[in-house]
Amino acid sequence: MPEPHGRQPPSRLAEIAAGLNRHNLTNGATAFLFATTGPAAIYLAALAEGEFSRAETISILSAVYGIPAVLSIAFCAAFRQPMAVGWTLPGAVLLGPALQHLPFAEVVGACLTCGALLAGLGASGLIGRVMRQLPAPIVMGMVAAVFVPMVVRMVSAMGEAGGLALAMLSGFIGIAVQPRLSLLFPPVLAAIAAGAAFIAVEGRVTVGGFEGGMIAAPAFFMPAFSVRAMVELVLPLTLTVIGAQNAQGFYVLRLAGFRDLQNRMTTLCGLGTFPMALLGSVPLCVTGPTNAIVSSSGPKELRYVGGIVYAVLVLLFALFAPVGVGLALALPPAFIALLGGLAMLSVVQGAFIAAFAGKFPLGALVSFVVTLSGISIFGIGAAFWGLVFGYAASRLLEREQFHAFSAA
Repeated sequence: MPEPHGRQPPSRLAEIAAGLNRHNLTNGATAFLFATTGPAAIYLAALAEGEFSRAETISILSAVYGIPAVLSIAFCAAFRQPMAVGWTLPGAVLLGPALQHLPFAEVVGACLTCGALLAGLGASGLIGRVMRQLPAPIVMGMVAAVFVPMVVRMVSAMGEAGGLALAMLSGFIGIAVQPRLSLLFPPVLAAIAAGAAFIAVEGRVTVGGFEGGMIAAPAFFMPAFSVRAMVELVLPLTLTVIGAQNAQGFYVLRLAGFRDLQNRMTTLCGLGTFPMALLGSVPLCVTGPTNAIVSSSGPKELRYVGGIVYAVLVLLFALFAPVGVGLALALPPAFIALLGGLAMLSVVQGAFIAAFAGKFPLGALVSFVVTLSGISIFGIGAAFWGLVFGYAASRLLEREQFHAFSAA
């Protein structure tokens, strides 16, 4: 027994090395760009509502990306499937208004409480039981609505930056129409190369200096616990992690044929939230778009390596946060919009097929429309309410299908 156990680490490393193929490198890099550009700007905008020094802001942003990156590497390698985690985007949206009237220490306390609640719910097994009562088409209707704006932004970017769009689309289509060539050279990689060449020729990227050094230093924030912060933040944060962010991630992975790890990952997200909160971050979640991108192509058994590539790049971004933020914000927004849209095309197509090609079409449609509306009720985002109203519609108006589903 000791000898096989001793040979396991080299085998795992060899497998990861074998997985450094064109698909995983391209998907990992695409997911990295997607996660560290627009989302970084959103988080910076939320932090601007608080009284943070530049050093504290950089430190928080470093933690927001660094801890999930380390955990993503561990999860992908341990489970041998894509399992990227990150900070919850709806949580960042809630953070901005909260900082206008709550001390940051109370926000940290609310995030710690959310982490404890997530860990407890995951350990109880309740999450898996609840999610199994939700028909997959209803969830995929929500997922499709979350992903559609990413493709729509690509169309808007075509009008804003026609030359860049033409270059990237030409690169993408030129490879995509040749199936054999696309196996060797992913179309998204061709789009990146064409877009980068166009930007370089035009000289559109200008990166400023990096005042205060190039490496981020950690800053710890002591928590405080108050009833007002608990009431305002804990339930919305928990519901958006479980009902919106994690639900997207789990069903994207299930759609790609990977295992259901809902209870385990909910617990791990809760535990991972503890160090993140103490370093100033909102809770941890399983990411939908990132996992969709890294699981979109290549040999299935090696797609987890794409998640590791993504996480390593994000970890470097976190370590060199002052540089990374400058570079990310220097890229033309149209480049990121076009890249994200092209990368998500096949994912959105799969989500629509899963949502509307079978049973529960009304529930899936209601889930899709409500989520797409962007409605917020009690401070809880549209993705959660899409699931609630989609479930209610199917329960009331698709009873026969629902009874058959419940009996299965």
